[in-house]
Amino acid sequence: MLVEREPSNSTETISGVHYGTFEKVTIYSEVCNRNKSFNVLLPAGYSMDREYPVLYILHGYWGNEDSLLDAGNPNYKLREIIGNSIADGEAKDMIAVFPDIYASPTQDKCDGLNPKNNAFYDNFINMLLGEIMPYMESNYSIKTGRNDTAITGFSMGGRESLYIGFTRPDLFGYVGAICPAPGLTDDLISPDNMVFKAETPYLLISAGSDDDVVNPYPEGYHNILENNGVEHMWNLVNGGTHGENVIRPHIYNFIRFIFR
Repeated sequence: MLVEREPSNSTETISGVHYGTFEKVTIYSEVCNRNKSFNVLLPAGYSMDREYPVLYILHGYWGNEDSLLDAGNPNYKLREIIGNSIADGEAKDMIAVFPDIYASPTQDKCDGLNPKNNAFYDNFINMLLGEIMPYMESNYSIKTGRNDTAITGFSMGGRESLYIGFTRPDLFGYVGAICPAPGLTDDLISPDNMVFKAETPYLLISAGSDDDVVNPYPEGYHNILENNGVEHMWNLVNGGTHGENVIRPHIYNFIRFIFR
């Protein structure tokens, strides 16, 4: 069921298809001691009379809440992929949230690729669980519970989605990682603890064979999970690099099996 290349029409703006709309939300974060913003993609026809599952999509190192949108790279086409999949009946109506995952209490922006900044990205779990998710529950018509909550991310966002998924499988029933960055098993979770003792999320890891940024770490995570007997899906994109030609098929695959 997994594809290495998303269908070409999945990224097109198709006549007659209604696509979701973005809202920019800004909240004061006690975790970060300043205002933080995130983008909320509402499905076409969003209504407060219905409740919707929620997908959180996390950017990579140096990014922000706009990095996976057209403002970051117009070739990602995530709004189109999600909208076309919903219109085709291949994905459920859903709300997608694109947060800024840099959660430093002392500085506004990442200023280096180093352990200090890694820790600030790792701190995102506290902003997500303590601030963003409660805000979404209070201000949007959403379904709650692990069966209606998913998380995935690219690069550092992939590392964080795995960290959050293994830390709180009671909250996230679907976990994805695209070209996940190194350090998860060095800084956060030992390889022996990469297991699920009770609730087991559906888990998809995607990677590119020609990724010269984070290889061989994604496959290393995959091998740890295999050795630990953790059921998951592994999608190696032949010719895939650290970018759009792995991000697009991952999102295309992921949104088709979440919330089922």
